[in-house]
Amino acid sequence: MKFIVSSSALLKQLQSINGVVTNNPVVPILENFLFEIEDGKLTITASDLETSMMTELPVEARESGRIAAPARILLDTLKNLPDQPVTFTLDEETYTIEIASSNGRYKLAGENATDFPRVPVVKGTAPVEMPSSTLARAINKTIFAVSTDELRPAMTGILVQLADNQVTFVATDGHRLLRYRRSDVGAGQTSNIIIPRKAFNLLKGALPSEATPVRMEFNASNAFFSFNQMRLVCRLIDERYPDYENVIPVSNPNKLIISRQELLNSVKRISIYSNKTTHQVRLRLAGSELTVSAEDLDFSNEANEKLACQYDGEDMEIGFNAKFLQEMLSNIDSEEITLELSTPNRAGLLMPTTPDDHESILMLVMPVMLNNYV
Repeated sequence: MKFIVSSSALLKQLQSINGVVTNNPVVPILENFLFEIEDGKLTITASDLETSMMTELPVEARESGRIAAPARILLDTLKNLPDQPVTFTLDEETYTIEIASSNGRYKLAGENATDFPRVPVVKGTAPVEMPSSTLARAINKTIFAVSTDELRPAMTGILVQLADNQVTFVATDGHRLLRYRRSDVGAGQTSNIIIPRKAFNLLKGALPSEATPVRMEFNASNAFFSFNQMRLVCRLIDERYPDYENVIPVSNPNKLIISRQELLNSVKRISIYSNKTTHQVRLRLAGSELTVSAEDLDFSNEANEKLACQYDGEDMEIGFNAKFLQEMLSNIDSEEITLELSTPNRAGLLMPTTPDDHESILMLVMPVMLNNYV
């Protein structure tokens, strides 16, 4: 069986799904891409049993067939070939693959396609559609706060809450919590699902920059995303997500409004002088002035800066992890941010001062206990 395809077009499609392939998979066949040719169309599948990605592209082929091709050697070969038509000759009896370019021939050993795991078919709920830009933004605004603690599996994914007239994405690692909500995307149904971080990371990398509708379907065990020629199926995390709404403090009488960029730059500079274990910075609020400070007693390092701000509330001092503050401030787009606080030992709420029409972003960060030796 033969097919002819552009080397650069094939490389682009393989790179878009290569993130699924793991180095030491549970089953050796998963080190391969599955090639399936039918009606002049090549469908390529990559899988790690939990997540599968499929893409397709037109090829010149007279026959149909299937074979598993080794991912790494195939990618390395195509990366080092100039853009040109290449001819693949597949032997379905010996599982050998021969690639012929304008100036060379390359022979590699494939595997039996029947050993490749079947991709689950997702049928069940009514599909939900959202623009690729909206989905990419939701993933970017939440994924950095997803937990890596495998002992709490529910928190290693992003909670997606579907409702009739809105969709909410939630991520937390126990120290901070992100809630991203859109009111311009309705699901016409109510459901809560937890998507693993790896699946959303792969999706984020594959989503096109131009406006494209993304179709999402799910059943009790899997979620299915499709756009253009790309499809992704992932197994849902079958756990109960923490009741995050109860963690968000309702009464926060102390409100700080400040330039996002000024505070971010200040925290970056001051954190250089913070303790390398706790990364603690102090925020001291008094009148219309915010003092950002840090000290590392082990090395006698300390720094402080004063920033102008709008502050409505009692004078207070609170400590935060500088790394968390930096990540959160970097993921807000507005010029000014609002920080709502109640007491130094309760969570602070960070949000854009002027939110977008259809978008609501709420970031919660837990304080760090202060040693009042200053």
